Amino acid sequence: MENNTVAHIDLWLVYDGECPVCKTYCKHIRIREAVGQLHLVDARYPSALLNEVTKMGLNIDQGMVLKFKGVIYYGADAIYVLTSLSTPSGIFNRINYYFFSSKLGAKIFYPLGKAFRTLLLKLLGIQYIENLKFARPEQ
Repeated sequence: MENNTVAHIDLWLVYDGECPVCKTYCKHIRIREAVGQLHLVDARYPSALLNEVTKMGLNIDQGMVLKFKGVIYYGADAIYVLTSLSTPSGIFNRINYYFFSSKLGAKIFYPLGKAFRTLLLKLLGIQYIENLKFARPEQ
């Protein structure tokens, strides 16, 4: 008997759950079914993955984090990989693909999105996560 099931791989996305931009992105991004399942990790709450990210010295206030196949992607690299794994269905995913489907596009447009996020958080009075504030460097 042949097993025709496709092995699904979990993806983990660390994001700011209080940021309207981040929440909207996470609500609408769709990963291709053949790839696996996307798990959302709100960086406002403690988690093993947030601890891992912090130990690596990655500032979650400066970029989202994607863990895929054991590799950590940060900022523009994270959105580029996520976009390459997403489905083209829906207007949001088509727009996302247009801006972030190339490494160059991600490197250009991700900082613009990050700047908009920073401004929006300030206008809404939302504090940064500051995951590195009390982090101790690994020795």
